[in-house]
Amino acid sequence: MDDGSIDVKRAAREAAYSMPLDQINPADPELFRTDTMWPYFERLRKEDPVHWAESGFEDVGPYWSVTKYNDIMAVDTNHEVFSSEPTIVLPDPAEDFTLPMFIAMDPPKHDVQRKTVQPIVSPNNLAYLEPIIRERAAKILDDCPIGEEFDWVDKVSIELTTMTLATLFDFPWEDRRKLTRWSDVATASPDSGLFSSTDPEVAEQERRAELFECVDYFMRLWNERVNAPPKPDLISMLAHGESTRNMDRMEYLGNLILLIVGGNDTTRNTISGSVLALHQNPDQDRRLREDHGLIPSMVSETIRWQTPLAYMRRTAKRDFELGGKTIREGDKVAMWYVSGNRDEEVIERPNDYWIERPRVRQHLSFGFGIHRCVGNRLAELQLKIIWEEILARFPKIEVVGPPRRVLSSFVKGYERLPVVIPTRN
Repeated sequence: MDDGSIDVKRAAREAAYSMPLDQINPADPELFRTDTMWPYFERLRKEDPVHWAESGFEDVGPYWSVTKYNDIMAVDTNHEVFSSEPTIVLPDPAEDFTLPMFIAMDPPKHDVQRKTVQPIVSPNNLAYLEPIIRERAAKILDDCPIGEEFDWVDKVSIELTTMTLATLFDFPWEDRRKLTRWSDVATASPDSGLFSSTDPEVAEQERRAELFECVDYFMRLWNERVNAPPKPDLISMLAHGESTRNMDRMEYLGNLILLIVGGNDTTRNTISGSVLALHQNPDQDRRLREDHGLIPSMVSETIRWQTPLAYMRRTAKRDFELGGKTIREGDKVAMWYVSGNRDEEVIERPNDYWIERPRVRQHLSFGFGIHRCVGNRLAELQLKIIWEEILARFPKIEVVGPPRRVLSSFVKGYERLPVVIPTRN
């Protein structure tokens, strides 16, 4: 099974190279749903790496599209010029529904709020979590049917990451799938299929209602934790943290969404992506099964290859020259990590999935600078454990149909991945 026909890929390449350059808009979510964005990014890297895009979407508007590795680094490591406020996504927040979160803040407020939750991913806490994650991964895999088709995304990727997230929050176990739903809703577009209506106004009302349900649920947990001695879970850390204990409801919701999406969506999509990548590259699957010591390298290569968050937005605080273009104060800038991770001038054989890649950790998926992913080591740990447990059980995982991808240019992920496990070891 090949993911995406040759004809579809050929048509996408012809379209990408035939349309006028100024009409290219890589933020079109349909390109990501169909996995046809690659030739558009390739052309932009070659011909217009700092590209002014007229998005055509009312809530996005025009923006700068930065597609080369070194240019992305120049933006990501310069928070004095490129601000994370008011948001890290291209659509501007609605005036009546603004969700402050520390990833969308500049210093000094960003620094103190990030520091409040950082102990959750300390080396000591990761050492505590490792046997818990391993036990759960083993149970999830042991429950997978043999010789029957099932959805890997739901059965394995979502379940493992949601269990981990519930532990980080000390969230009621029986309700843990609420975290999955809120994660999906937080980043969903009106036409994602998650809502009862595709009418943008109705869908947005539904989205807000569910997110208010989220913050109301977490407010009850906050009230319990704030009146109890501090504990090493994220809600207690926020409730007792000097810089976070006085957050209003919307800032609490904003930081919850950040922690839920950051702790769930990205890792689950990389777990699914690893199964797909190894299926599409049987030589790499064979090398991994011959040498289990390649698991850490495979994990890093999958994080590059998948790039679970396709971009991050910044807003220019003053005029700045980049790649021969003048970015004006107030302009939106999209750093396309998904493109920088395929930059031919920096990454050797960038379009290959190569688990023995030299300098395999040289990728943009976690970002750089002050906003580098706080949970990167936890993500790598979950991926490492799940593959150690997979290799101990299953000689093969067969992908038996094309994945259904998320309709989003921000979250690069999977809604469904049909698989069959033929036998156990």
